[in-house]
This record gives sequence, C-alpha cells and structure tokens, in this order.
Amino acid sequence: MKPKLIIATSNSTKIAEIEAMLAPLDLTVDRQPDDLDVEETGTTYRENAELKAAAAAQRTGHWSLADDSGLEVDALSGAPGLFSARFAKTNALKLEKLLCAVGQTPYRSACFRSTMVISDPSGSCVAAAEGICWGELLTAPAYPGGCYESLLWVREARCTYGELNHAQLIRLGSRGKAARALAPQLRQLLHLN
Repeated sequence: MKPKLIIATSNSTKIAEIEAMLAPLDLTVDRQPDDLDVEETGTTYRENAELKAAAAAQRTGHWSLADDSGLEVDALSGAPGLFSARFAKTNALKLEKLLCAVGQTPYRSACFRSTMVISDPSGSCVAAAEGICWGELLTAPAYPGGCYESLLWVREARCTYGELNHAQLIRLGSRGKAARALAPQLRQLLHLN
C-alpha cells in the first residue's frame, strides 16, 4: 500500500504546485479536510508551517506536509514577510499598499521565502527545509489579476515569478527549492524508493 501524505493548506495554488512537485514519488497525496482552519500565530515561517502540518496530521492520522511563505522586500526591512497574506484584504490592495510603501527607490531587491515541514502522523514535525527565490520588484504588475508574484522579476528566468513555468518553479521557485531540499528526508521517512 502506498504511503499517504496530506498537504496542509486550503490554498488551491499551493496545492497544485506541491502536488505537481510530488507527482514523481510513489505515494498518495491528499488535501487537508475542508473544515480545518489553523490560526497562524507563529513568529517565523517554520513555526507557522509546523502549526499547519501538526494540525493536519493529528486530524487525519497521516504524514503531513505544510509550508509557509512570504515576500520579503529589502527596502522595507523584510516586510511584508510573515504578514504577506494579511497585508491587505484583496490582492489589488496588497499590490497598491506594497508599491506605495516602496515608493520610487531604485533599491528594489526582494525575495519569496518558503519554509516547508513534514509532520509524522502524531503531529510531531520531524523535518524542515527553506527555499529562497531572489528578484527585483517591478514598478507595476506585469499582468492583471495577480498578487506579489506579478511584481517580482526573476532575472534568471527573464519573467516574473507568476510567469514561471512548472520546470522553472521547481528549479527557481522558493517552494520548489524547499521541496528539493526536503525530498531526501521525505523519501527516508515515508520509505519511498
């Protein structure tokens, strides 16, 4: 029987991205229960990811994988960071608030930082890894309807983070880098070949 891994998030974009990364592994991937809502009270990405992974594992009795991530802007001393999702009520307002805060400064370096953790079925977090994707903030979104990913220009890819294709997300994306760093431990813990 294949081992089961729960993805501890309700964010459909994250789910699709993580499911695609895990596709080559011989395991069953499932989503967390729809009614599971974990308050992110941690003071670091790792703490928030651990809260989510532990809650999903305890609720389902299966191994669980969670991540927490954010956009860190150097000119704003790393903000919005942990509060990226709660920076404003809508994506459009998040972009407006961020661009207003950054202003016209020529120093526009920023990164997406992701921390990914694995929790055993009892809710103990047993492994963690971090990934960072550096870039520069554009002065306006590259396309309509996006959020931070439409603003972060990734030089190596010559496009914004939101325009990265699947292979680029795995190689250059913060979540992809964290997943690759965590993969050996995931294989070992779940006894995957």
